[in-house]
Amino acid sequence: MAKINGGEIDTAPIIDQGARPGVITRLIIFILVLTGSALVFALFQERLGEGFLLGVLGIMAMIGVGYLFASAIGFIQIAPRSTGDELSRAFIDSMGEGLLVTDAKGHILYANRAYAALTGATSATDVKTVEALLSDNPEAAPVIERLVASLRDGKPADGEFRLSRPIRAGAEPGARWYRAWARVFKVPGHRKPLSAWLVTDISEERAEQERFFLDLQKAIDHLDHAPAGFFAADAEGRLTYINATLAEWLGVDLANFVPGALSLSDIVAGDGMALVQAVKAEPGTTRNAVIDLDLSTMRGEALPVRFMHRVTATRDGARGTTRTIVLNRAEGEDASVELRAAEVRFTRFFNSTPMAIASVDHEGRILRTNAPFLSLFSSVVDRDALDRHVRLDTVMHERDRAAFAVALEKAKQHQADIAPIDTVLPDNEERHMRFYVNAVADAGSGEGTEEAAIVYAVETTEQKALEAQMAQSQKMQAVGQLAGGIAHDFNNVLTAIIMASDLLLTNHRPSDPSFPDIMNIKQNANRAASLVRQLLAFSRRQTLRPEVLNLTDVLADLRMLLSRLVGNDVTLAVEHGRDLWPVKADIGQFEQVVVNLAVNARDAMPDGGTLVVRTRNVVEDECAGFGYRELVPGEYVLVEVEDTGTGIPPETLKKIFEPFFTTKEVGKGTGLGLSMVYGIVKQTGGFIFCDSEVGKGTVFRIFLPRHVPEAGTDEDSRPAGEGETGQAAARQETRDLSGSARVLLVEDEDAVRMGSVRALSSRGYEVHEASSGTEALEIFNALEGKVDLVVSDVVMPEMDGPTLLGELRKVQPNIRFIFVSGYAEDAFAKNLPSDAKFGFLPKPFSLKQLATIVKEMLEEER
Repeated sequence: MAKINGGEIDTAPIIDQGARPGVITRLIIFILVLTGSALVFALFQERLGEGFLLGVLGIMAMIGVGYLFASAIGFIQIAPRSTGDELSRAFIDSMGEGLLVTDAKGHILYANRAYAALTGATSATDVKTVEALLSDNPEAAPVIERLVASLRDGKPADGEFRLSRPIRAGAEPGARWYRAWARVFKVPGHRKPLSAWLVTDISEERAEQERFFLDLQKAIDHLDHAPAGFFAADAEGRLTYINATLAEWLGVDLANFVPGALSLSDIVAGDGMALVQAVKAEPGTTRNAVIDLDLSTMRGEALPVRFMHRVTATRDGARGTTRTIVLNRAEGEDASVELRAAEVRFTRFFNSTPMAIASVDHEGRILRTNAPFLSLFSSVVDRDALDRHVRLDTVMHERDRAAFAVALEKAKQHQADIAPIDTVLPDNEERHMRFYVNAVADAGSGEGTEEAAIVYAVETTEQKALEAQMAQSQKMQAVGQLAGGIAHDFNNVLTAIIMASDLLLTNHRPSDPSFPDIMNIKQNANRAASLVRQLLAFSRRQTLRPEVLNLTDVLADLRMLLSRLVGNDVTLAVEHGRDLWPVKADIGQFEQVVVNLAVNARDAMPDGGTLVVRTRNVVEDECAGFGYRELVPGEYVLVEVEDTGTGIPPETLKKIFEPFFTTKEVGKGTGLGLSMVYGIVKQTGGFIFCDSEVGKGTVFRIFLPRHVPEAGTDEDSRPAGEGETGQAAARQETRDLSGSARVLLVEDEDAVRMGSVRALSSRGYEVHEASSGTEALEIFNALEGKVDLVVSDVVMPEMDGPTLLGELRKVQPNIRFIFVSGYAEDAFAKNLPSDAKFGFLPKPFSLKQLATIVKEMLEEER
């Protein structure tokens, strides 16, 4: 314990083995040496003689002079203890914490009085090291051992431990808390580092913490059982705390509540989050707001509440934490219950309506809004904007603000016939809005901040998109009908030209001077026929021969052709999807689609680039992710043709599938390529879309429906082999196409009918001709039904071909019938009875094709 001397506390250390002899001690020793020398000289002066003494004195004088010289140059110094050392020692000796210093062997070099008082030592012999005191105490041993191990490694460490009774014997009984701190340090003059221990009794500090914790528990208990709800949320809106009252209202199990697992958006119903998120604070400040909205309980019920909402913002303006008091507007018993219920109903109606609502003053400034309004115009309007009374026309495009000013003026005059305003957002012209401005019945005529009008707003983006889609579909359908009609009439002309050419060629040998001209006519007619086929493909009226295909095999066979088409400057990559589903399509038409897209991609990369053709399966759930409105959800095989070319501008992208539209130079494109691709894909039952970005490239996506074979059918997924086709062609070359049957030819186009009659007559057939279906029935009856085959056009005045077949079947159910048409077979076959048997010859056709199908139909068994 500290001793009191003269009224002052004695803080001298109980052990201090680090001090050296002081200046006074050295001075006393020096005086004793001089005194002894003088006595020796006095006793031996007579015996030794004066000469000897003079010599000794001379030696001592030289030593003294040398010592003085060494002191003068600083070689020998007698320095008193520095002021800094005195201050450090005084501070350490007066510390309230127990300090102990030991050497490497554990010998105590220093212990202050506080350490002695803490451990109960009354003398230097009673002082023990921390390890000796506590290493055997099971309560403190783990901490002390860890600190000792750290000291061996030369690292500082600290720890806290609790003892059931104090370290010092005789102290007040009871548990005590201690904090121990240890480190090593080096001292000049010592080869090995020393260890310092600092031990403090922190029982009072722990008691204060316990009292604080109990007070906090009481505060939380009061908050949990308060008559109002309370929650705290982080910057992302995750709930970090919720009191028991609010948890009970919402049906949340507090025992299983995990901070951050529940978000504010999970408990706010409807568009209420728009009201909450609209409250924003200035950077580095807080802001309070009162919000009426509905909460959604865990049972899905709506709970009307009022938020006392406080938000914070960081110095850089980022959203911070929020603290909110929640009042239950459904509770309470007083005279205003009915009024409060009406208020709840109105608030719920006001914020839950799908229409955005805002009130404006006479200047068009926003006074109040509902939650859908803030949600719809979140990029323009927030709570700060409402406080600043922002003008409502700021959410409209600049070109429509004059119309709003006119509507507002009519509203101030209480006019009822105010036309709605269609506009777009000023920062996003892809989003369309429609505003309705209504007058307020009790609005005054002053120019204050009272309401002058109520404005309702709905988003019409989806409606506009559907209208545009419908208009585009109708336009494409109209153009398709026009193209189909042109193709039909043009087919009749080409058929007559080709048949006339064939008739001329039968009478002219290759050596005749006119033979090359006739061949030129036929070749150009065939070229024109290919253009007609493209028109028919766009109008989806061409003849398809669909078969079950594996696109992996089809593209593998097509790869060599594509490589030659794109050239050496373009890198071609074909990426096959795994386990592709089968599709049903016309292999020739599909190959034409891929080739056409590859050629267009090559032309879009004049300096070279990369062309990728990839396939994969698309399940129904993926369809919505593509963002194509026309794509019907289902299972598809996706074919993507992607290039790294120049891209397509947005204004051009809308027209690429229209016939005769082309961006190529005159003479380098007909404008029918992509329209033909569009028609083939559509006629196959698929969808085609194009995405492009100028300067980055274009990707065409073709969705072909997955083919699922019907039960009991045996469909072959392999296309016809080239060998079989070649053999069939060889058989046709040597086949006898003559006959003697009676044929009824029905065709309203005179030139086609005359050529067909000559062609069949020259082959030995008995031909009866008719220009319409009605005339054909008359001839059929005149011949008493003795007709072996009827060859009829499909589209004719008075009575078309399908109607004629129906009438003839009433008389002769098994009559052989061949339809001739420029349209696809599917265009009229769907209107015929399911058991009807007939042949089909597409226009334009040659004499040989006509004779071949007639021969095949007559040879077919009934």
